[in-house]
Amino acid sequence: MPTHFVIKDQCQSSELIEGTLTTTRPHQQAVILRLMWKSVDKMRCFRKRSMFPFFGFLITFLLFFNLYMDDGYVLEAEKSQLGETLMHPANSERYVHTFRDLSNSSGTVNVTYRYLAGIPLPRKKYLTIGLSSVKRKKGNYLLETIKSIFDQSSYEELKEIVVVVHLADFDLAWCENLVQEITRKFAHHIIAGRLLVIQAPEEYYPSLDGLKRNYNDPEDRVRFRSKQNVDYAFLLNFCTNLSHFYMMLEDDVRCSRNFLTALKKVITSREGSYWVMLEFSKLGYIGKLYHSRDLPRLAHFLLMFYQEMPCDWLLIHFRGLLAQKDVIRFKPSLFQHMGYYSSYKGAENKLKDDDFEEDSVDIPDNPPASLYTNINVFENYDATKAYSTVDEYFWGKPPSTGDFFVIIFNKSTKISRIKIVTGTEDRQNDILHHGALEVGQKSVDTKQGRQCTSYITLGEFKGGSIEVNNVDHKIGFDIECVRLVVTASQKEWLIIRTISLWTTQPASQFKK
Repeated sequence: MPTHFVIKDQCQSSELIEGTLTTTRPHQQAVILRLMWKSVDKMRCFRKRSMFPFFGFLITFLLFFNLYMDDGYVLEAEKSQLGETLMHPANSERYVHTFRDLSNSSGTVNVTYRYLAGIPLPRKKYLTIGLSSVKRKKGNYLLETIKSIFDQSSYEELKEIVVVVHLADFDLAWCENLVQEITRKFAHHIIAGRLLVIQAPEEYYPSLDGLKRNYNDPEDRVRFRSKQNVDYAFLLNFCTNLSHFYMMLEDDVRCSRNFLTALKKVITSREGSYWVMLEFSKLGYIGKLYHSRDLPRLAHFLLMFYQEMPCDWLLIHFRGLLAQKDVIRFKPSLFQHMGYYSSYKGAENKLKDDDFEEDSVDIPDNPPASLYTNINVFENYDATKAYSTVDEYFWGKPPSTGDFFVIIFNKSTKISRIKIVTGTEDRQNDILHHGALEVGQKSVDTKQGRQCTSYITLGEFKGGSIEVNNVDHKIGFDIECVRLVVTASQKEWLIIRTISLWTTQPASQFKK
């Protein structure tokens, strides 16, 4: 599929020449010759001038080409994307592209974006990470945030990530200087299509003067938060078709190690359930995950109500309007706020997420499953809440001997580790005092719900908890059911706080 671009001729500034860069993969020598010939052709206007500019251009081109071909991070299928992937000068027209041309969705906002560094690749990634940044009066954490995203990701994870930075400040000199620094530090990520820097021009913004003074905010505060809503809307709008999922971060964030692996586990465990927004941090607009298909609606929503309230309040309304009533937040948090100075007036901002864990993230896989129990459920503390990594739990009335709580997988699964915890800190006696953990195969429908025809006992609960490792080495079949069985009646109610299952992951877990 050809990629179209526009080049302004250096001799005839008023004439625009349309060209096409074909993304096939011929022999490397043919690629080099073809690209060099195009370079020579573009430099014809310099024939009567000194040859030094030409040789300087040629040397620079060959250096970047060598870097591109030798970079081990670049996927073979993406090496043919050599083109306008490095920084484009801020006064050039060739990096201007209308978002509508990149999308088949009729719901997107018609904005013409400037590409300051990088261009989108044709292959959809798994996850887009969006950052919006403006000039701060004190401190600048953007480069540290970008570095943390890449440093905390494995080689396999990097293949499935694209980071989009929206420089949303109207100070073009500041933007140009920052782009130069980003390009210098992250050149190989830009070339590999993992990092894009964009800007929505000021003329596309709605009026930021005379806005409504809601919540008795001062005028400059209203202007700041209203513009921020528009900044985010334009960023979301651009990212609609880049990946299957979208993660919003702020520009002063530190990431946990292998956060994408943790995200994928959570997303897989939620298969078959409805959600609009999953949260991986309890702070601000950090660590909020969406389906990319919802981004156009969210962008329109932020633009419609940009002057009404801050973005993190608007998000709550958006989630509710799309019928996700409750917050779905996962622990431990995968992202931590690290900025000390706010982007608003440089005020101090010491907020930290005390649920953040940088190196010990051990989120279970919890493969898709159905859950059944014959224990009387209290109010809405249903069985599914014990199987989620969200901070909630199952709560049932006193169980009797023979009562059960069973998990039936959608398909048979290899399980390597099982950990179950009952009771909570404030209700330490609502544990399973006497019970066994079993695994089974050959599930069938019964009057008591779906069950397996045969089970093997892995162990007994002690102090309300059980953990079994190397499960796949202890049994000779793929598991279809995991069952908790009450072995003695108790007077106390039962809280099942967490059921955590780890599967034996295939090596191709990152392939879509």
